[in-house]
Amino acid sequence: MKVVIPQDITDAGKDFLKEKGYEVVIGSGNTDPEVMKKEIADADAILARTAPYPAEVLAAAPKLKVIGRHGIGVDNIDVDWCTQHGVWVCFAPLSNGISVAEHTVGMMLACAHHFSRFDRGVRKGEWGFRNTYKGVDLQGKTLGLVGMGRIGSMVANMCMAAFGMKVIGYDAYLPAERFPAGSTKVETMEEVLKNADFVSLHVPSTPETRGCINKTTIGMMKPTAFLINCARGDVVNVDDLAACLKDGVIAGAGVDVFPAEPPAKDCPLFDVENVIMTPHSAALTNESMDRMGLHAAMGIHSVLSGEKPDWSINKL
Repeated sequence: MKVVIPQDITDAGKDFLKEKGYEVVIGSGNTDPEVMKKEIADADAILARTAPYPAEVLAAAPKLKVIGRHGIGVDNIDVDWCTQHGVWVCFAPLSNGISVAEHTVGMMLACAHHFSRFDRGVRKGEWGFRNTYKGVDLQGKTLGLVGMGRIGSMVANMCMAAFGMKVIGYDAYLPAERFPAGSTKVETMEEVLKNADFVSLHVPSTPETRGCINKTTIGMMKPTAFLINCARGDVVNVDDLAACLKDGVIAGAGVDVFPAEPPAKDCPLFDVENVIMTPHSAALTNESMDRMGLHAAMGIHSVLSGEKPDWSINKL
């Protein structure tokens, strides 16, 4: 059977599939829908990265039995279509959590200690810039988490262990007894926003979460607080965030994800001084890339060998 990988991955996943006897075909990396249709036409399985997989594209693969998602988010895949047509959608929930959690904590430190601002000052020979801004310690501060799933819990544990931070979190689906030991569950997102010195988002893109961080909700935060988004770009209204940062509504932000990627040249955050941006790279460590490819491949093999996959989004 044939596994098509339209956007190439590291060797770990490919080697696993080849060892299991599959024909592995690497695509061109071109995410144009018409190109995608041709490349997946005779696929029994797709190992998918970030390219969009709407119904129109998926319908071009009549033999398709399973999609293995290279990572966690599946908002680029029409899961409903897959379920209706008997196609399993697997993902890799254990693959990139530690990498994203570390990146999140790194963003917090970079914001708190003005890494980006000071880097620019040193490069310009403005040594006196060190007296312009004062950083803040993470030690003893309150971390507020919106979403306390696997990654949110990792961030909580890191920050409590390393910095002695107080952690509060909101999660509409996770009971308090499943929160990390030492953290506190609050009943609303607003409580997190109002009380945290650092707010970190760890929720998927859903109709309920899209745009939930906007002018109104950012206005609930402390003027000394920082917002970190390493989750999904459309959870935050970037126009509102840019305006609030310029107006000093909050102290700063760290952003790894954008509503449209790559962001347009006129993205409003580009003109903002007190924001640190990375190119949706939180999960892109060497170790994480290997795990994402391998775990996606394992899900594909489970389905093609007639077994029920361990990590599936849909139920067939």
